Amino acid sequence: MASKDKEAAPRDATPSNPRGIPYAPFVDKVEDYVSSRADVEPTLRRFQEMIAKYQFMEQNLQRRVAGLKDKMPDIRKTLETVRFLKLRTADSGPVETTFELNDTLYAKAEIPPTDEVYLWLGANVMLSYPIDEAEALLDSKLQAAKQSLANCEEDLDFLREQITTMEVAVARVYNWDVVQKRKEKEEEEKHRGKGAAGASKS
Repeated sequence: MASKDKEAAPRDATPSNPRGIPYAPFVDKVEDYVSSRADVEPTLRRFQEMIAKYQFMEQNLQRRVAGLKDKMPDIRKTLETVRFLKLRTADSGPVETTFELNDTLYAKAEIPPTDEVYLWLGANVMLSYPIDEAEALLDSKLQAAKQSLANCEEDLDFLREQITTMEVAVARVYNWDVVQKRKEKEEEEKHRGKGAAGASKS
């Protein structure tokens, strides 16, 4: 008898990629999904809905990729600035620079050697950090953004494959329906021919 402590394996778990996006069903035999022509319309509708869901996920990921590609250069630039400030010693002279006040308005500033920096965290929040902590935070943000971008691009490739698989499935079901229609038409013509032959004999 099996131990009660053992957890039962999940049944009918839908296979998915590492981020939980499900694989599209590969339609090898249409008969596995459609038993009669009455099943064709609901099956095609279900497949089209799956394609629409994959396309919706694809659009969201494309927006996320664009956002990450916009954000990463800013993080990288800020990290380089923090590392530059970190190299300066108490004996170093002030650094003259310009900073942005508005879209087209800049001001000059002199930055003396410092052991802390202020970082924008978003939502109009700025916090002071010791330089080492600021460097570690920005580095971790950059690495997380790189990993997120790699995952998004991998997911986009995966989604394109699933959309193609579903489009092939739709084409196969549609072609199966066309063949069945032709067969039905041929059967009708045969019956009509037999009926006409029987009527002429009588």
